[in-house]
Amino acid sequence: MALSISREVRQRVDRLDLPFNAIGVDPYGISKVHLRRALTILGAAYRHYFTVETLGAEHIPAQGRAMLVGNHSGGIALDAAMVVVSCLLECNPPRLAQGMAEKFLGDIPFLGEWSSRTGQLPGLPENAARLLEDDRLLLVFPEGARGTAKLYRQRYSLVHFGSGFVRLALKTKTPVIPFAVLGAGEAFPTVANSYKLGKVLGVPYVPLVAYGLPALLPAKIEIEYAPPLHFEGTGNEDDTIVLGHVDKVKAAILSMVTAGAMRRRGTAPKSSVRGEP
Repeated sequence: MALSISREVRQRVDRLDLPFNAIGVDPYGISKVHLRRALTILGAAYRHYFTVETLGAEHIPAQGRAMLVGNHSGGIALDAAMVVVSCLLECNPPRLAQGMAEKFLGDIPFLGEWSSRTGQLPGLPENAARLLEDDRLLLVFPEGARGTAKLYRQRYSLVHFGSGFVRLALKTKTPVIPFAVLGAGEAFPTVANSYKLGKVLGVPYVPLVAYGLPALLPAKIEIEYAPPLHFEGTGNEDDTIVLGHVDKVKAAILSMVTAGAMRRRGTAPKSSVRGEP
C-alpha cells in the first residue's frame, strides 16, 4: 500500500505544471522532495485512513488560475491537507492547491519550513494576489481560525466569512470554486478550546478533545467541489455588491454542507442523496 501511494505521488508531482528548476525547486521555494515526502504521508491517510471520497474534481480547471473556497472545521487544518491531496490525486492533470498558512506557523521551525516548501505561504494579501497572477490554484478558507475553532456540535455550521477573497477574485478575474469538506469535525472532535494556553504557546488556541490525547480518529471524510462561480468587476465595488457575492459563495458551500450532514445522519430524503438522479 505505502509503496503504491509513494509511486503515485511521485508520478503526479512530476506531472505538476510548475516551473521547477534543475534541482526541483520553483520560484516560490516549493521543493519536489518536500512535496513527495509530505504528500506520500498525507496521501496514505487520504486513501487508507480517512478513505476520502471526492466528488466534482472535474470542476477544477486543468490549468490557469482558480480560487478554491470552502468551510473549515475540526480543530486543526486537516480539511486543508485533504483538499491539497485531493487536487493532486483526483485532478487530471494533477494540480497543487496553495493556501495561506496561519502566520504563527512561520515561527515554528519545522512546520514553517515544511509549510513553505510544500507551497503553503504566509497569509498575506500580496502572496495570494501573486499566486493568482501566476495562474496558480489558491486555497481559501474565509472563516479563518474561527472555522477550525468550531466545536464538535458546530461542525456542520458556517461562521462569518471575510470578504477579501471576493475582492481578490474580482481584481484578478479569477473563478471561484466553492467546496465543502465533511468529516474533519468527526476526525478531531473538539469539545473546548483553550485560548489561555494558546496565548502561552503563541497560537490562536489549543483544541481539546473529550478523549484527552490529540489523536485523529479514522472518520470518513468527504470533499465536494461545486461548479465555478464567475463574478464581474474590478475589486473596487461597493461593500453591498461584494457582500452579495460573498453570500452567493457561502450559500453554495452551506448547501453542500447541509445536504452532506443530512446524508451522514441518515436523514436525507432519497432524492437528495448524492448519486441519485
